[in-house]
Amino acid sequence: MLLGAGTPTIVLSTYGGITLKIVPLAARSTVLAGLVLAVTAYGCASRGSISGHLFDELSIATLRADFAARKISVRDLERHYVARIDALDTHGPNLRSVLEVNPEAAAIATTLDAGTAERGTLFGVPVLIKDNIDTADRMLTTAGSLALVDSRPARDAFIVHRLRAAGALILGKTNLSEWANFRSKRSSSGWSGRGGQTRNPYALDRNPCGSSSGSGAAIAADLALVAVGTETDGSITCPASVNGLVGIKPTVGLISRSGIIPISASQDTAGPMARTVADAAALLTVLAGYDAEDAATAPLLAHPPPDYSSFLDAASLKGARIGVMRHYAGFHEEVDAVFNRALEVLRERGAVLVDPADIPNAEKLDADEQTVLSYEFKDGIDRYLATREGAGPRTLAELITFNEREADREMLFFAQELFVDAQVTSGLTDARYREAHERATRLAGREGIDSALAKDHLDALVAPTAAPAWTTDLLNGDHFLGGGVTTPPAVAGYPHLTVPMGAVHGMPVGLSFVGTAWTEGRLISYAYAYETATHARRAPLFRATVP
Repeated sequence: MLLGAGTPTIVLSTYGGITLKIVPLAARSTVLAGLVLAVTAYGCASRGSISGHLFDELSIATLRADFAARKISVRDLERHYVARIDALDTHGPNLRSVLEVNPEAAAIATTLDAGTAERGTLFGVPVLIKDNIDTADRMLTTAGSLALVDSRPARDAFIVHRLRAAGALILGKTNLSEWANFRSKRSSSGWSGRGGQTRNPYALDRNPCGSSSGSGAAIAADLALVAVGTETDGSITCPASVNGLVGIKPTVGLISRSGIIPISASQDTAGPMARTVADAAALLTVLAGYDAEDAATAPLLAHPPPDYSSFLDAASLKGARIGVMRHYAGFHEEVDAVFNRALEVLRERGAVLVDPADIPNAEKLDADEQTVLSYEFKDGIDRYLATREGAGPRTLAELITFNEREADREMLFFAQELFVDAQVTSGLTDARYREAHERATRLAGREGIDSALAKDHLDALVAPTAAPAWTTDLLNGDHFLGGGVTTPPAVAGYPHLTVPMGAVHGMPVGLSFVGTAWTEGRLISYAYAYETATHARRAPLFRATVP
């Protein structure tokens, strides 16, 4: 919503041509009691404004049209977003969602503008990437940890290479839950030793969820068009849900993990985070592809991934059989009310709902999942650290020692018990690991999601993604409510897409679509149809106008 005439405001600061104002919320909002920030921009630079556009929420399609019409340049766009990051993320509300702006962004933008070659599918699109994705440039890759600031990756991650080839403008690295939230059982999502605590732009005292917290908060605040997150269990879908975004956790193997700091070879994947399904589909198309160095992508050699934009069909729900996972609802009566309205929309658009359609064995996954993650983290992180160039830890044992030595900076609020547990594991040939891995993937996949789909001949499953964002608590850590829907597709390695479903007292909540392996296109089509019918996403009270 735009501020009405006479709305009481207090000027907080003016920085980089952007005036920040604090606006008392109406008394009706109990969750958001306090202050929300609104932004009015009076021009970022002499050539940094985009004539005829609000400085908010451009889409990839709009950008392509403007580039084609020569209304703007990539350099104009780069200036605008760098100024916006400076004003909103570094200063002003101090979101702490961006760890660093790419020092080569201006040069890359200039090169793109001067190029004569055929333009890639993401030409000039400003993209932020999570700081556990390798870039062999002047930016750091640290997983948010001070332990890695003195070492560098030897080369770009496979997906970074694909982004560059598609003409994307890699704008910077986003903050994250340190080590992708695999360090402590009592961590605060969005906190890292390098970046501090990321804030939720819908309410600054609330959490952005993790571990792709910076990616979620940054795109919600319009600090870039799209972002790349990573997920092991909920780390794309939860921050997408609580920041009002579309997030896609794809089938493990659709996107290469080469050059991404690992947790679990069974569950890790990168994925897109965006404000619309169309933008998420466009980014997924670029990220997906076969990589000879990631065996999980082997199926793509014979069956290359499609253009996911081809699945944007507003009529796709007609005749679709959708199962309602009621066992992942019921944790919050107001979320239930939003969810039930969403189900009505699906029904009105022609879907056949089977309610309930619960996943068997869902409650049996947690212990085995934790065992698998501990074993695979030790194996994966030792392999990864050995590839780094320069100083810094080369093994998990050395990383634990670093944190102990730098406890006043790295363990201010929580410890590293997950690291310690992983360090004592005995390798991936251990019978305990093999049994836990086999059981978990079977119960989550063949005897879980696949069984639920087959029982009633379903095309997909739906549930609320998570509760509204909780209040950030560095002393006691996260206090999730709901959100269990992330675990079965994570453990099975199956796709999970969340799309904005609505809001509870102004705080976003998402609708999850879950399917069997390699059904991203189907989930995208359903989410697009739902998005088209509802336009449920509402931006935070960040606004910018050009006089």
